[in-house]
Amino acid sequence: MMASPGGPSLLADPKLSREERQAIEARLGIDQPATVQYARWLGRAIRGDLGHSFLYQTPTLATISARLPATLTLAGSAILLSLVIGVPLGALGASRPGSLVDRVASTGSVLLLSTPAFWLGIMLILVFAVQLRLLPAGGATTDGGDGALADRVRHLVLPATVLAAAGLAELVRYSRSATRAALAQPFLRVARARGVPVNALLWRHAVPNALITVTSVVGLQLPRLIGGAAITETVFSWPGMGRLGVEAALGRDYPLVMGVTLLVSAAVVVASLVVDVVQMALDPRIRAS
Repeated sequence: MMASPGGPSLLADPKLSREERQAIEARLGIDQPATVQYARWLGRAIRGDLGHSFLYQTPTLATISARLPATLTLAGSAILLSLVIGVPLGALGASRPGSLVDRVASTGSVLLLSTPAFWLGIMLILVFAVQLRLLPAGGATTDGGDGALADRVRHLVLPATVLAAAGLAELVRYSRSATRAALAQPFLRVARARGVPVNALLWRHAVPNALITVTSVVGLQLPRLIGGAAITETVFSWPGMGRLGVEAALGRDYPLVMGVTLLVSAAVVVASLVVDVVQMALDPRIRAS
C-alpha cells in the first residue's frame, strides 16, 4: 500500500501548505522510510499499542473494538444460518441421492458459489427494500429509532443472508459428501440390513460422524467471514470492521489497516484452536491419538 501512488487522505486537503503537510507527516511519522515505520509500529504493537488512526484521530485498538461487535453479530448470524440450513440439506441429499431435494440442493449450491456477493446484495436490496419494501436497505438500526431488537433483526436479515450464501453452499456440498461417506461405513450397512430405519441411521449415526468434516469447514469460514465481510458490509452500510478496513485502505490509514490485518490473523489462530477442541470433543479417536 505504501508503494502505490498517493498517501493518507488527510494530506489531500488543497488548502494545506507545503510546510503544513511536512509538519503533519513528521507528526504521523510517515516521513520516515517504510522499514523504520514498520519497526516503530512493531515495537509499539508488542506493548499493546497499535497507534492512532489517521482518519479518526482515535486509538486504533479502540476504533476497531467499537466496530467489532457489529461484525461478530453479522458473522455469527451468517454461520448460524449456514449450519441450520446447510447441514440438514446436505444430509438429506446424501440419504436420497438423485432425489428432487438432492438435485435442488446441488444446483442451488453451485449457483450460490458462482454468484458474487455484491451482485446478490444489490439484487436483494432491489427486491426486498425497493420493490416490496419489506426490509431496510442498509445500516444496523433505523435513524432516530430506539434500536429495539426487532428493528436490529430486520436490518440484519439481508446482510446475513448475503454473507451466509457462499458458506451455506459449501456446507451443503461438504455435508452431503461426508454423510454419504459415513453411510457407506460397514457398521451402518449392517445396521440397515438388520432393519434399522434409514432416518435413525442418518440422524443418529451418519450426521454426527459428518460433523467432524463440517467443523473443519466452519473453522476455515470463520476468519473469512470476519475479515472478508468487507464487501457485504460496504453494500449494506453495515458499521462493522470489514467496512472500517475498506475505509482505512481508501484513506491510506496505515495503523488502522495494520490493526485490522492483525486482528484477522488472530482470528485465524483462534478459529483453528477452537476447531481442534471441538473435533476432539466429537471424535474420541482424536483424543486418543
